[in-house]
Amino acid sequence: MAQTDTARSERINLRLSKTAKQRIEQAAQIEGKTVNAFVLSSALENAEKVVRRHETVALAREDATRFFEALSDPSSPNDRLRVALTEHIRRVDSR
Repeated sequence: MAQTDTARSERINLRLSKTAKQRIEQAAQIEGKTVNAFVLSSALENAEKVVRRHETVALAREDATRFFEALSDPSSPNDRLRVALTEHIRRVDSR
């Protein structure tokens, strides 16, 4: 993954065991990278996976069909939904 910020002004410091450091150094050497480049690329790759997993919803075909049908033909809001919306507006607007 390419680093988008060209200015490198931020730092992250971490403490790790000797064994973990040796393993990271070994992996960096195998990939022909500096330890910093290896740690940064590994962390960014994992961060992208975590964010993508958090932002993505995977549905089975049947569930996806129901979801899109509900979007295209929504039900009218019932009393419980109206109460919930009123409460939400009260809480959010009161901040």
